[in-house]
Amino acid sequence: MFSSTDPSWAEFLTQTIADFGCTTGTLHRLDTADRHLKLVAHQGIPEALMPIIQSIPVGKGIAGVAAERKEPVEMCNLQTDTSGVAKPGAKQTQVQGTLAVPVLDGERLCGTLGIGKLVPYDFTPEEKAKLIQTARNIAARLLPG
Repeated sequence: MFSSTDPSWAEFLTQTIADFGCTTGTLHRLDTADRHLKLVAHQGIPEALMPIIQSIPVGKGIAGVAAERKEPVEMCNLQTDTSGVAKPGAKQTQVQGTLAVPVLDGERLCGTLGIGKLVPYDFTPEEKAKLIQTARNIAARLLPG
């Protein structure tokens, strides 16, 4: 069983980011007590954003909306997005193409997994399916001990 301090989560995220040719990523675990996504691992996130992404309410921001909808949330270019899904501070990442998926154990929400590129990018249906499956594969391990 991995814990939130287990370096294996960082290794998992690094490998996932590399598998998709991305430069940034986050992995959050759902805290059922307060319905916030708690940061487990991150890569390429500016230090200034760390206080913001440590705990994300379900329904807020890209990860929070993916968790709420239990479906992928994608932006071709976060820097020019006007949908209102991304929080204003998210642009500080310099990420453009981004994809966040829920981590689901069956229909039970366990957390979210997000990746990003520094260029505008539309993830293919195959890439979305692959990230969803990657997230499902870790769902049981992401659950609190």
